[in-house]
Amino acid sequence: MSFGTMLYTWLYGKLVGSDEIGNKYYANSDDHSDLNAKRWVIFSGEIEASRVPPHWHAWLHKSIDQPPIDYKHKYAWQKKHKENMTGTKEAHFPASSPLSKNYSSDHVKEDYESWSP
Repeated sequence: MSFGTMLYTWLYGKLVGSDEIGNKYYANSDDHSDLNAKRWVIFSGEIEASRVPPHWHAWLHKSIDQPPIDYKHKYAWQKKHKENMTGTKEAHFPASSPLSKNYSSDHVKEDYESWSP
């Protein structure tokens, strides 16, 4: 966190809430639905935008008025938020990719189906 952000948060920030990974969300107004208020996040750990869950992203970008303080998934098919793993050893690769953990040349043949009119 930069010195400017730390100072601005200390002087004007009102803690709105936090998410399950420890990111803290602030606004410079006590009225969290105020569309003129500034909203920001102080990351827990690495500063990476994909670490903000979709419901908090919507609040930060003023797509929703009220902060999702007690957010619960609405549907059974919804999964927990997972940050973008691109560029890490946890990145997803299809089975046909040589970078896949389960790569074999047989998968390449299974993924390809020729077309004949």
